[in-house]
Amino acid sequence: MPTSSQSYPMNGGDDQHSYIHNSSYQKSAIDGIEEKTRQYILKKLDILNLNPDLKTFTIVDFGCSSGPNTFHAVQNIIDAVKLKHLNKNKENGVLPLEFQVCFNDLPNNDFNTLFKTQPPSSEREYFSLGVPGSFYGRVLPRNSVHIGLTSYTTQWLSKVPEQVYDKKSPAWNKTYIQCNNLIEEVTKAYKVQFTKDMKIFLEARAQELVPGGLMIALGQCVPDGVYMYETWPGILMDIISDCLLDIAKSGVTTVEKIELFNLPVYFPLYSELMGAIEQNKKFTIEMMETASHAMQLTNDFITSMFRAVLSTIIENHFGDGVVDELFDQVSKKLSKQPIDFEKCKEHMVYHVVLKRQ
Repeated sequence: MPTSSQSYPMNGGDDQHSYIHNSSYQKSAIDGIEEKTRQYILKKLDILNLNPDLKTFTIVDFGCSSGPNTFHAVQNIIDAVKLKHLNKNKENGVLPLEFQVCFNDLPNNDFNTLFKTQPPSSEREYFSLGVPGSFYGRVLPRNSVHIGLTSYTTQWLSKVPEQVYDKKSPAWNKTYIQCNNLIEEVTKAYKVQFTKDMKIFLEARAQELVPGGLMIALGQCVPDGVYMYETWPGILMDIISDCLLDIAKSGVTTVEKIELFNLPVYFPLYSELMGAIEQNKKFTIEMMETASHAMQLTNDFITSMFRAVLSTIIENHFGDGVVDELFDQVSKKLSKQPIDFEKCKEHMVYHVVLKRQ
Protein backbone atom coordinates (compact mmCIF):
# COMPACT_ATOMS: atom_id res chain seq x y z
CA MET A 1 0.00 0.00 0.00
CA PRO A 2 1.19 3.58 -0.66
CA THR A 3 2.08 5.91 2.17
CA SER A 4 -1.16 6.72 4.00
CA SER A 5 -2.69 10.12 3.31
CA GLN A 6 -2.64 10.64 7.08
CA SER A 7 0.22 12.83 8.23
CA TYR A 8 2.43 11.67 11.04
CA PRO A 9 3.62 13.62 14.07
CA MET A 10 7.17 14.36 15.08
CA ASN A 11 9.00 11.72 17.13
CA GLY A 12 7.55 11.96 20.64
CA GLY A 13 8.94 11.16 24.06
CA ASP A 14 12.04 12.55 25.69
CA ASP A 15 14.88 10.32 24.46
CA GLN A 16 17.88 11.34 22.36
CA HIS A 17 15.95 10.92 19.10
CA SER A 18 12.86 12.86 20.19
CA TYR A 19 11.72 16.08 18.56
CA ILE A 20 12.13 17.87 21.89
CA HIS A 21 15.89 17.33 21.75
CA ASN A 22 16.25 17.84 17.99
CA SER A 23 14.28 20.99 17.20
CA SER A 24 16.80 23.75 17.90
CA TYR A 25 16.87 24.57 14.17
CA GLN A 26 13.19 25.48 14.30
CA LYS A 27 13.66 27.35 17.59
CA SER A 28 16.46 29.42 16.07
CA ALA A 29 14.06 30.64 13.37
CA ILE A 30 11.37 31.38 15.98
CA ASP A 31 13.91 33.38 17.98
CA GLY A 32 14.81 35.29 14.83
CA ILE A 33 11.29 36.72 14.42
CA GLU A 34 10.57 37.25 18.12
CA GLU A 35 11.25 40.98 18.25
CA LYS A 36 9.48 41.75 14.96
CA THR A 37 6.41 39.83 16.11
CA ARG A 38 6.44 41.70 19.42
CA GLN A 39 6.75 45.10 17.75
CA TYR A 40 4.00 44.31 15.27
CA ILE A 41 1.59 43.34 18.06
CA LEU A 42 2.42 46.50 20.00
CA LYS A 43 1.93 48.78 17.01
CA LYS A 44 -0.82 47.16 14.97
CA LEU A 45 -2.99 44.78 17.01
CA ASP A 46 -6.31 46.64 17.32
CA ILE A 47 -8.54 43.92 18.82
CA LEU A 48 -8.38 45.64 22.20
CA ASN A 49 -9.73 48.83 20.58
CA LEU A 50 -12.46 46.93 18.73
CA ASN A 51 -13.52 45.12 21.91
CA PRO A 52 -12.57 47.16 25.00
CA ASP A 53 -14.55 44.79 27.26
CA LEU A 54 -12.51 41.74 26.23
CA LYS A 55 -11.68 39.59 29.27
CA THR A 56 -10.16 36.41 27.78
CA PHE A 57 -7.59 36.48 25.00
CA THR A 58 -7.22 33.25 23.00
CA ILE A 59 -4.02 32.17 21.24
CA VAL A 60 -3.73 29.00 19.15
CA ASP A 61 -0.61 27.23 17.94
CA PHE A 62 -1.63 25.21 14.89
CA GLY A 63 0.70 22.21 14.58
CA CYS A 64 2.29 22.65 18.01
CA SER A 65 4.12 19.27 18.11
CA SER A 66 5.37 18.11 21.52
CA GLY A 67 7.30 21.18 22.62
CA PRO A 68 9.30 23.06 23.76
CA ASN A 69 9.31 25.59 20.91
CA THR A 70 5.59 26.24 21.16
CA PHE A 71 5.85 27.47 24.76
CA HIS A 72 8.54 29.95 23.80
CA ALA A 73 6.56 31.34 20.86
CA VAL A 74 3.33 31.57 22.87
CA GLN A 75 4.99 33.40 25.78
CA ASN A 76 6.46 36.00 23.44
CA ILE A 77 2.97 36.77 22.12
CA ILE A 78 1.48 36.91 25.62
CA ASP A 79 4.19 39.34 26.81
CA ALA A 80 3.48 41.68 23.89
CA VAL A 81 -0.33 41.56 24.30
CA LYS A 82 -0.03 42.14 28.07
CA LEU A 83 2.16 45.18 27.50
CA LYS A 84 -0.21 46.62 24.91
CA HIS A 85 -3.22 46.03 27.17
CA LEU A 86 -1.43 47.58 30.13
CA ASN A 87 -0.38 50.67 28.17
CA LYS A 88 -3.91 51.14 26.89
CA ASN A 89 -5.64 50.71 30.25
CA LYS A 90 -3.11 51.80 32.89
CA GLU A 91 -5.22 54.80 33.90
CA ASN A 92 -8.61 53.04 33.70
CA GLY A 93 -8.24 50.44 36.44
CA VAL A 94 -9.19 47.66 34.00
CA LEU A 95 -8.57 44.11 35.19
CA PRO A 96 -5.70 42.25 33.48
CA LEU A 97 -6.54 40.00 30.57
CA GLU A 98 -6.72 36.27 31.10
CA PHE A 99 -5.06 34.14 28.45
CA GLN A 100 -6.22 30.85 26.99
CA VAL A 101 -3.78 28.90 24.81
CA CYS A 102 -4.97 26.08 22.55
CA PHE A 103 -2.32 23.62 21.41
CA ASN A 104 -3.44 22.00 18.17
CA ASP A 105 -1.94 19.03 16.37
CA LEU A 106 -2.91 15.65 14.95
CA PRO A 107 -4.71 13.27 17.34
CA ASN A 108 -1.64 10.99 17.50
CA ASN A 109 0.68 13.84 18.47
CA ASP A 110 2.49 13.27 21.77
CA PHE A 111 0.25 15.54 23.84
CA ASN A 112 1.35 13.73 27.02
CA THR A 113 4.93 14.95 26.62
CA LEU A 114 3.68 18.37 25.54
CA PHE A 115 1.75 18.94 28.75
CA LYS A 116 4.35 17.27 30.98
CA THR A 117 7.02 19.67 29.76
CA GLN A 118 5.04 22.91 29.74
CA PRO A 119 5.98 25.50 32.36
CA PRO A 120 4.58 24.71 35.82
CA SER A 121 1.24 26.29 36.70
CA SER A 122 2.90 28.64 39.20
CA GLU A 123 4.92 30.17 36.33
CA ARG A 124 2.39 29.82 33.52
CA GLU A 125 0.37 32.89 32.61
CA TYR A 126 -2.31 31.06 30.66
CA PHE A 127 -4.87 28.28 30.78
CA SER A 128 -3.90 25.54 28.36
CA LEU A 129 -5.84 22.94 26.45
CA GLY A 130 -5.16 20.43 23.71
CA VAL A 131 -7.10 20.56 20.45
CA PRO A 132 -6.56 17.35 18.45
CA GLY A 133 -7.35 17.45 14.75
CA SER A 134 -5.90 18.29 11.35
CA PHE A 135 -5.61 22.00 10.70
CA TYR A 136 -6.76 21.29 7.15
CA GLY A 137 -10.24 22.08 8.38
CA ARG A 138 -11.87 23.84 11.34
CA VAL A 139 -10.71 22.82 14.79
CA LEU A 140 -12.27 25.65 16.85
CA PRO A 141 -15.53 27.67 16.91
CA ARG A 142 -16.09 30.68 14.67
CA ASN A 143 -14.73 34.03 15.87
CA SER A 144 -13.02 32.47 18.89
CA VAL A 145 -9.31 33.10 18.21
CA HIS A 146 -7.46 36.40 18.61
CA ILE A 147 -3.98 35.34 17.48
CA GLY A 148 -3.09 32.16 15.62
CA LEU A 149 0.44 31.03 14.91
CA THR A 150 2.03 28.18 13.05
CA SER A 151 5.70 27.29 12.62
CA TYR A 152 7.26 24.87 10.15
CA THR A 153 3.96 23.12 9.47
CA THR A 154 2.30 23.97 6.17
CA GLN A 155 4.97 22.17 4.13
CA TRP A 156 3.22 19.02 5.45
CA LEU A 157 0.42 18.31 2.99
CA SER A 158 -2.89 16.67 3.79
CA LYS A 159 -1.93 13.82 1.46
CA VAL A 160 0.53 12.70 -1.20
CA PRO A 161 -0.75 13.25 -4.77
CA GLU A 162 -2.01 9.85 -5.90
CA GLN A 163 -0.47 9.95 -9.37
CA VAL A 164 3.10 9.91 -8.02
CA TYR A 165 2.59 6.21 -7.16
CA ASP A 166 1.21 5.26 -10.57
CA LYS A 167 3.85 3.71 -12.84
CA LYS A 168 1.65 4.51 -15.85
CA SER A 169 1.47 8.19 -14.93
CA PRO A 170 3.98 10.78 -16.19
CA ALA A 171 3.99 11.96 -12.55
CA TRP A 172 5.35 8.63 -11.24
CA ASN A 173 8.11 9.51 -8.77
CA LYS A 174 10.08 6.27 -9.28
CA THR A 175 12.20 5.54 -6.19
CA TYR A 176 12.48 9.17 -5.12
CA ILE A 177 10.73 9.78 -1.79
CA GLN A 178 10.22 13.54 -2.10
CA CYS A 179 9.34 16.23 -4.59
CA ASN A 180 12.88 17.17 -5.56
CA ASN A 181 11.97 18.95 -8.85
CA LEU A 182 13.75 16.35 -11.00
CA ILE A 183 10.48 15.21 -12.62
CA GLU A 184 8.36 18.12 -13.86
CA GLU A 185 5.03 16.29 -13.64
CA VAL A 186 5.74 15.30 -10.02
CA THR A 187 6.43 18.93 -9.16
CA LYS A 188 3.16 19.99 -10.79
CA ALA A 189 1.20 17.37 -8.83
CA TYR A 190 2.71 18.46 -5.51
CA LYS A 191 2.17 22.14 -6.32
CA VAL A 192 -1.53 21.51 -7.03
CA GLN A 193 -1.91 19.69 -3.70
CA PHE A 194 -0.06 22.44 -1.80
CA THR A 195 -2.29 25.13 -3.33
CA LYS A 196 -5.46 23.19 -2.42
CA ASP A 197 -4.24 22.62 1.14
CA MET A 198 -3.25 26.24 1.72
CA LYS A 199 -6.67 27.31 0.52
CA ILE A 200 -8.33 24.98 3.04
CA PHE A 201 -5.94 26.04 5.82
CA LEU A 202 -6.60 29.75 5.35
CA GLU A 203 -10.35 29.34 4.88
CA ALA A 204 -10.54 27.48 8.21
CA ARG A 205 -8.44 30.11 10.00
CA ALA A 206 -10.56 32.91 8.51
CA GLN A 207 -13.61 31.40 10.19
CA GLU A 208 -11.90 30.81 13.53
CA LEU A 209 -10.20 34.20 13.92
CA VAL A 210 -12.13 37.24 15.09
CA PRO A 211 -12.19 40.30 12.79
CA GLY A 212 -8.88 42.07 13.33
CA GLY A 213 -7.25 38.86 14.58
CA LEU A 214 -3.75 37.98 13.48
CA MET A 215 -2.38 34.84 11.88
CA ILE A 216 1.40 34.57 12.22
CA ALA A 217 3.16 31.99 10.05
CA LEU A 218 6.79 30.92 9.95
CA GLY A 219 8.26 28.35 7.62
CA GLN A 220 10.57 27.66 4.72
CA CYS A 221 10.27 28.20 1.00
CA VAL A 222 12.55 27.99 -2.00
CA PRO A 223 13.63 31.12 -3.91
CA ASP A 224 12.18 31.39 -7.40
CA GLY A 225 14.49 29.73 -9.90
CA VAL A 226 16.00 27.34 -7.35
CA TYR A 227 15.33 23.59 -7.44
CA MET A 228 14.80 21.52 -4.33
CA TYR A 229 17.60 19.11 -5.26
CA GLU A 230 20.04 22.06 -5.12
CA THR A 231 19.23 22.86 -1.46
CA TRP A 232 20.65 21.02 1.52
CA PRO A 233 17.26 19.58 2.63
CA GLY A 234 16.71 18.30 -0.90
CA ILE A 235 20.18 16.78 -1.03
CA LEU A 236 19.71 15.11 2.35
CA MET A 237 16.34 13.64 1.36
CA ASP A 238 17.85 12.19 -1.81
CA ILE A 239 20.62 10.66 0.31
CA ILE A 240 17.96 9.08 2.54
CA SER A 241 16.30 7.72 -0.62
CA ASP A 242 19.61 6.24 -1.78
CA CYS A 243 20.16 4.64 1.64
CA LEU A 244 16.71 3.03 1.51
CA LEU A 245 17.72 1.44 -1.79
CA ASP A 246 20.97 0.25 -0.20
CA ILE A 247 19.21 -1.49 2.67
CA ALA A 248 16.71 -2.99 0.24
CA LYS A 249 19.64 -4.93 -1.25
CA SER A 250 20.19 -6.59 2.12
CA GLY A 251 16.53 -7.57 2.40
CA VAL A 252 15.57 -5.15 5.19
CA THR A 253 12.96 -3.68 2.84
CA THR A 254 12.08 -3.90 -0.85
CA VAL A 255 12.27 -1.64 -3.88
CA GLU A 256 8.52 -2.09 -4.28
CA LYS A 257 7.94 -0.62 -0.81
CA ILE A 258 10.23 2.30 -1.61
CA GLU A 259 8.26 3.01 -4.80
CA LEU A 260 5.13 3.26 -2.66
CA PHE A 261 6.74 5.67 -0.18
CA ASN A 262 6.51 9.40 -0.80
CA LEU A 263 6.59 12.13 1.81
CA PRO A 264 3.55 14.43 2.03
CA VAL A 265 5.94 17.39 2.05
CA TYR A 266 6.28 20.29 -0.37
CA PHE A 267 8.47 23.36 0.03
CA PRO A 268 6.89 25.97 -2.28
CA LEU A 269 8.65 28.53 -4.36
CA TYR A 270 8.32 32.02 -2.87
CA SER A 271 5.98 33.08 -5.68
CA GLU A 272 3.82 29.98 -5.13
CA LEU A 273 3.54 30.75 -1.43
CA MET A 274 2.56 34.36 -2.13
CA GLY A 275 0.01 33.27 -4.72
CA ALA A 276 -1.60 30.77 -2.35
CA ILE A 277 -1.89 33.37 0.42
CA GLU A 278 -3.22 36.10 -1.87
CA GLN A 279 -6.06 33.85 -3.03
CA ASN A 280 -7.79 34.23 0.34
CA LYS A 281 -9.51 37.61 0.37
CA LYS A 282 -10.49 37.45 4.04
CA PHE A 283 -6.95 38.29 5.14
CA THR A 284 -4.74 41.23 4.37
CA ILE A 285 -1.00 40.61 4.19
CA GLU A 286 0.38 42.94 6.83
CA MET A 287 3.94 41.73 6.53
CA MET A 288 5.85 39.15 4.52
CA GLU A 289 9.60 38.85 4.83
CA THR A 290 12.21 36.27 3.95
CA ALA A 291 15.67 35.74 5.35
CA SER A 292 18.50 33.25 5.46
CA HIS A 293 18.49 30.86 8.39
CA ALA A 294 21.07 32.04 10.90
CA MET A 295 22.08 28.67 12.34
CA GLN A 296 25.37 27.09 11.35
CA LEU A 297 24.68 23.50 10.30
CA THR A 298 26.65 20.27 10.53
CA ASN A 299 25.97 16.93 8.88
CA ASP A 300 25.49 15.17 12.22
CA PHE A 301 23.01 17.82 13.33
CA ILE A 302 20.77 17.63 10.27
CA THR A 303 20.80 13.82 10.37
CA SER A 304 19.53 13.85 13.97
CA MET A 305 16.93 16.51 13.14
CA PHE A 306 15.54 14.64 10.14
CA ARG A 307 15.42 11.42 12.13
CA ALA A 308 13.23 13.15 14.74
CA VAL A 309 10.99 14.57 12.01
CA LEU A 310 10.66 11.45 9.83
CA SER A 311 10.87 8.47 12.20
CA THR A 312 7.11 8.04 12.69
CA ILE A 313 6.18 8.04 9.02
CA ILE A 314 9.14 5.81 8.03
CA GLU A 315 8.38 3.28 10.75
CA ASN A 316 4.71 3.18 9.87
CA HIS A 317 5.45 2.39 6.22
CA PHE A 318 8.50 0.14 6.46
CA GLY A 319 8.03 -1.44 9.89
CA ASP A 320 10.07 -1.68 13.08
CA GLY A 321 13.85 -1.66 12.89
CA VAL A 322 14.18 0.21 9.61
CA VAL A 323 14.73 3.63 11.18
CA ASP A 324 17.89 2.57 13.06
CA GLU A 325 19.36 0.83 10.02
CA LEU A 326 18.45 3.66 7.68
CA PHE A 327 19.96 6.48 9.70
CA ASP A 328 23.08 4.45 10.46
CA GLN A 329 23.54 4.23 6.70
CA VAL A 330 22.85 7.95 6.28
CA SER A 331 25.48 8.81 8.91
CA LYS A 332 28.06 6.58 7.25
CA LYS A 333 27.38 8.06 3.83
CA LEU A 334 27.65 11.63 5.12
CA SER A 335 30.90 10.86 6.96
CA LYS A 336 32.41 9.84 3.62
CA GLN A 337 30.75 12.53 1.49
CA PRO A 338 29.49 15.36 3.72
CA ILE A 339 27.12 17.99 2.39
CA ASP A 340 28.95 21.24 1.64
CA PHE A 341 26.43 23.77 2.92
CA GLU A 342 28.29 26.72 1.41
CA LYS A 343 27.81 25.30 -2.08
CA CYS A 344 24.11 24.55 -1.63
CA LYS A 345 21.45 26.88 -2.98
CA GLU A 346 19.58 28.84 -0.33
CA HIS A 347 16.47 27.62 1.47
CA MET A 348 14.68 30.73 2.77
CA VAL A 349 12.83 31.31 6.03
CA TYR A 350 9.56 33.23 5.56
CA HIS A 351 7.67 35.24 8.18
CA VAL A 352 4.10 36.25 7.37
CA VAL A 353 1.60 38.26 9.41
CA LEU A 354 -2.00 38.18 8.16
CA LYS A 355 -4.92 40.18 9.55
CA ARG A 356 -8.49 38.93 9.47
CA GLN A 357 -10.66 41.52 7.76
